[in-house]
Amino acid sequence: MPERFTHRFRATELAARGGIVAVMARLRALDLPEQIAGDVELALAEAVNNVTEHAYRERDDGSITVTARLEDKRLVLRISDNGLPMPEGKMPQPRPHDLSGSAEELPEGGFGWGLIHALTSAVRYDRRAQRNTLSMVFALPEEQDDAGSQSRVAP
Repeated sequence: MPERFTHRFRATELAARGGIVAVMARLRALDLPEQIAGDVELALAEAVNNVTEHAYRERDDGSITVTARLEDKRLVLRISDNGLPMPEGKMPQPRPHDLSGSAEELPEGGFGWGLIHALTSAVRYDRRAQRNTLSMVFALPEEQDDAGSQSRVAP
């Protein structure tokens, strides 16, 4: 049976940090495999920070809602807000960066979407009824028994 919860917080830098910590604590309490937790936390932090910086850049009254659903073989996170839509109504695609130069020549920003795509097994953006929803799916590993064979899928 899937486990599900929703957590809502203000779209400020400080509240976003607390919201991310709270979501991760709830996921760990639902037995999110520790080997996945770091990836989830990085992708969640990147997505939530994008909302606070870009979707609400012209407002200080925003909120963010994170809904998590932990199923047999995957974790689905939905991050929703009623801020500004993404440019052209589409999620930015990851883009390659030339990292061969000196530290001073490295590009500022633009790495987040590549990170989100790399850490998830699927990602989708929707804009409906003045509301943004970013869905991120994380594949969960199968648990191993003491003999090393796969025994069941993680909850």
